[in-house]
Amino acid sequence: MNADTVIEIGRQAMNVTVLLAAPLLLSALAAGLAIGMFQAATQIQDMTLSFIPKLVVLIVVMGVTGPWMLGQIVDYTRQLFAMIPSLVG
Repeated sequence: MNADTVIEIGRQAMNVTVLLAAPLLLSALAAGLAIGMFQAATQIQDMTLSFIPKLVVLIVVMGVTGPWMLGQIVDYTRQLFAMIPSLVG
């Protein structure tokens, strides 16, 4: 195993990580923006008003994208396990 192989495996791991984190981060960003605009319009400055809706949005997004995320992780893990013989020998 040389340095190029290690860098390629690390790059693939980072790609999978970004791909899995994107739906959660983007939905939390959208919810936060909507809640922030609502708070600015109504001048309600309560911390729980921003926390609870974001939590609900993240739970819904995890429920919707969870099977896809699990499939991505399983595919990447299978790919890594399949590469082990070529990496060792």
